[in-house]
Amino acid sequence: MGRPVTFLVVDDHPVFRQGLATIIGSQTDMVLVAQAGTATEAMKEFRLHRPDVTLMDLRLPGASGTDALIAIRGEFPQARVVVLTTSDGDAEVQRALRAGAAGYILKSSPQEELLTVIRSVHAGKRYLPAEVATLLAEHVGDDELTARELDVLRLIRDGSKNKEIAARLEITEATVNFHIKNIVCKLQANDRTHAVMIAIRRGMLEV
Repeated sequence: MGRPVTFLVVDDHPVFRQGLATIIGSQTDMVLVAQAGTATEAMKEFRLHRPDVTLMDLRLPGASGTDALIAIRGEFPQARVVVLTTSDGDAEVQRALRAGAAGYILKSSPQEELLTVIRSVHAGKRYLPAEVATLLAEHVGDDELTARELDVLRLIRDGSKNKEIAARLEITEATVNFHIKNIVCKLQANDRTHAVMIAIRRGMLEV
């Protein structure tokens, strides 16, 4: 056998990290070399250990797992990162893949599938389980929201009225109404409140 695959686990829940440590420790070809609970710690531990594979949660205190992924890949372009998360919104999956994630798997997945993803990514492949691929396929061809439309949607989420949104973004109320019409159409929502709910479910907005 060759050298075992080395791992960095990034998750802010110590109990979950311990569970992953047990799974990895049960494999003869894998070894956990470091753990981190924040994006800052993840960068520090990656520099120190240069793991073969990093398992990254998206929901971290402070900077997100996607932020950590971008930082790591920016400094170490060959880094192989697997997102392991509860976040099943298609927008979050797309963001992670654009940031350079080599795999994306949900925490609810069976242990055997996690190990399959890990080994595929270590072998230089990208891997998306069927349920994640299906999730992405459902929204292929959908129009993405623009940065300004997301700004408007965040303010709606925070309870702002159209007049307040116009003042905050320094645009006219007519322009706000135009953006809302586009948002509702793109998300196939019934109204602005429904649009916020859809955007949160799909990972476009945080709660």
